[in-house]
Amino acid sequence: MGEERSWCGDPTRSAGSRSRSPLIWSWWRRPFCHGPRRAAWPRCSRCRWMGLAGCCPTTRTSARWRQSGPASFWPALAPAQWTFQKQSPTPAGQRLRCSNCSPVGAKKMRRRGNNVARIGVFVCHCGLNIASTVDVERVAEALRNYPGVALATDYKYMCSDPGQGLIQEAIQEHDLDGVVVAACSPAMHEATFRKAAAAAGLNPYQVEIANIREQISWPHQKEPEEATRKAIETVQSLVEKTRYDEPLIPLELPITKRALVVGGGIAGLTAALEISDAGYPVVLVEQADELGGRMAQLSRLYLNFDDSENLLESRVEAVLHHPLIQVHTGAEVTDFEGYVGNFKAAVSKNGGRSASEPSPDSYDVGAVIVATGFDLYAQQNLPEYGGGRLPNVVDGLCFEEMLRTGQVRRPSDGRVPREIVWVQCAGSRDPILHCSHCSKICCMYVAKQAIAYRRTIPESQAYVFYIDIRSQGRGYDEFVQYAMEELDVVYLRGKVSRIIPVEQNGRLEVWGADTLSGQAVRVQADLVVLAMAAVPHAGSDGLARLMRVATDESGFLAEAHPKLRPVESPTAGIYLAGAAQFPKDIPETVAQASGAAAKVLQLFAQREMVAEPTVACVDEALCSGCGRCVPVCPYGARELHPWRELSTVNAALCQSCGACAVACPNKATTVRNLTTEQVLAMVEAMLT
Repeated sequence: MGEERSWCGDPTRSAGSRSRSPLIWSWWRRPFCHGPRRAAWPRCSRCRWMGLAGCCPTTRTSARWRQSGPASFWPALAPAQWTFQKQSPTPAGQRLRCSNCSPVGAKKMRRRGNNVARIGVFVCHCGLNIASTVDVERVAEALRNYPGVALATDYKYMCSDPGQGLIQEAIQEHDLDGVVVAACSPAMHEATFRKAAAAAGLNPYQVEIANIREQISWPHQKEPEEATRKAIETVQSLVEKTRYDEPLIPLELPITKRALVVGGGIAGLTAALEISDAGYPVVLVEQADELGGRMAQLSRLYLNFDDSENLLESRVEAVLHHPLIQVHTGAEVTDFEGYVGNFKAAVSKNGGRSASEPSPDSYDVGAVIVATGFDLYAQQNLPEYGGGRLPNVVDGLCFEEMLRTGQVRRPSDGRVPREIVWVQCAGSRDPILHCSHCSKICCMYVAKQAIAYRRTIPESQAYVFYIDIRSQGRGYDEFVQYAMEELDVVYLRGKVSRIIPVEQNGRLEVWGADTLSGQAVRVQADLVVLAMAAVPHAGSDGLARLMRVATDESGFLAEAHPKLRPVESPTAGIYLAGAAQFPKDIPETVAQASGAAAKVLQLFAQREMVAEPTVACVDEALCSGCGRCVPVCPYGARELHPWRELSTVNAALCQSCGACAVACPNKATTVRNLTTEQVLAMVEAMLT
């Protein structure tokens, strides 16, 4: 720390002297510029990089500078670590460019734009999905005469091997600078076409996908002329965007190969075991004092009535005695920051609410699995059912406790109930007063409880009020039919309006309706079991805000894509398992936990993590440090540098949404390959 560094390459200036553009050495020992005036440093006229961090932000490759002024300009300013290409002085007034932005060099590093681009357009028929509505030959013909298009053709299936080969041959034969594929959604085959272009020598980030199937062909099936016109304009706009696409190289980020699992239920236990069995350490955090979650409260599991306690006990013992799993019970995650591969989490006992507890433990982790489970909707919210007021009205978990202990008794007097009524959808599927979602598991566990009750007390009678029976799964419908036909469980299709006490013997009377017969129904019972709605765990909302994980309208954690990315959250590196994402039964929970663990292992299998380079970047010459971009970023990727008074971007967190670019009053922020210039060019192409 006592060693003095020279400033601006001049050994006569000490570290204590002032300078307009001092050269500061950070902890990673790479110089960067400080101060409001940085004009003395060499700056690339295109990517605006100042040459101080060893790589060009546009391409993330080592940059060697091309000199555009007198040779005497360099020695006084350049540190010894910089390398320059020797070149004759260029005419005065020529702009300075780093080699990655220079017109000379490899073809894939050339500047695009205006009339220098050579773009290939490939229109896919997608069988009849597109060709039955859009005149694909006409689209290709219209693009052949469009400025900057060197080739336009159509093919039946562009995603097929012959279709990809057609793209590769065209890139090499016509020396293409960019490719536009008019086909299906980019979510389907963008990676396919980028890989094909890269194999032919074209930078994959100069490939654009025009979605003319989901956005044009399918919505306009009865309007072929309108669909064709719209397809032509859409492809033209993508051609304009491709003109200015920069050749990018994916970012490489280090990975901390330790996982954090939040939740000690069957989902968290399964995920922790599968990750640790692969040789990676795991930190398991459970809010309760014991592991097991909701499964520990169950008696037996449908369909085959396996003992829940025995199945769970083996998992708990395996976790507690695993050398790579560190378990924290009675604890919560109280602080969380970082990005995929490099998170930092603070774990505190009792959520840090006790002053006597020691300081929280801090862990560096590379991935997180959230398996916080679910709670039941409060009975007090259902006064018409006597919730919280009538002792003989209980919820499903309370009845599970009776079955687990073998003591099916009324809470009021301890007598054995001879008639029990189950009320399904209690608090769920009611968007006006309660929860709008279906809890999914109620139909099956009510059938299981009714079967177990009839087997335990053969002379008893069971009634089930239901709206619909949703038994989805192999053998599930047969299980419900068995309860109806073999054990004479009476199913009444209708909504229960109220539950009132009867004076004699503390019995209850359930008022409802049988929609199949169209008559009102009144059933007297000794005990009423409410299949309460499953709602998000009480602490999941705060955890979602802490980790910046999106939630759905019901409060459950939202997945990135319901079909293609069902176990991933929109925040990279954070995965979902179990009922934290939505109510689900034990088999589905275990399957999703295994899927989330597989995603973590896929991440840890990489030596370095590869991230998309199409992120936001800041022009330091325009940035005023106002900080407006920081609060608008939904991913926490923006922050102000503590002493440079400039906004910075965490490329690993950035998801290229562009919110910061919109908020910037100085236009200092742009998203790579989605600049203002590109957007305006696309709009102009659509309007002309």
